[in-house]
Amino acid sequence: MNLSSQEALKRLLDGNNRYTSQKSTHPNQTLERRTEITKGQNPFAIILCCSDSRVPPEIIFDQGLGDIFVIRVAGNVLDTTVLASAEYAVEHLGVPLLLVLGHSKCGAVSSAVSNHTHTGNIGTLLNFIAPAVEKARNMTGDLIENAVIANIEIVLEKLKKESPIISEFIESGKLEIIGAYYDFESGNVDILKIN
Repeated sequence: MNLSSQEALKRLLDGNNRYTSQKSTHPNQTLERRTEITKGQNPFAIILCCSDSRVPPEIIFDQGLGDIFVIRVAGNVLDTTVLASAEYAVEHLGVPLLLVLGHSKCGAVSSAVSNHTHTGNIGTLLNFIAPAVEKARNMTGDLIENAVIANIEIVLEKLKKESPIISEFIESGKLEIIGAYYDFESGNVDILKIN
């Protein structure tokens, strides 16, 4: 299955439409599919999203085993291990689409906005989100929702700047990276128009 980035995106959005209209088909979840993917993986999209238990990509995009390469980390932030995972899927699996998915009511972003002191490694994670919070402070509207969007934009820029592999694949037309926003209440995933 060699899809273009636009075909991959359409497949995700069609799945999200099935999910929101309560017509999910739960594809590729059979015994035959499990047997088929023991030979290798061929996902059509990479989804970098938050660890939030309310944002399961396979469910909200109505996909199955082996369909999407999912990287989940609180606040959908980008560090070297996340970047390496994305590079692997791009370079070794030939995935044509990388979707950075933020969501409404993000707890990680809310914590970064509140600026409370956190124990353990949580503060380190929130440091990745701090630039988005600062950017959002100058915007009109809800600070947390604006920070979620700003965070997606920053992650997209960092993907291009911090990975020669990803940059090369974008420039050669083999990869497209896109930001999207998932709304808990509607279940809709909206593609962001980012300048």
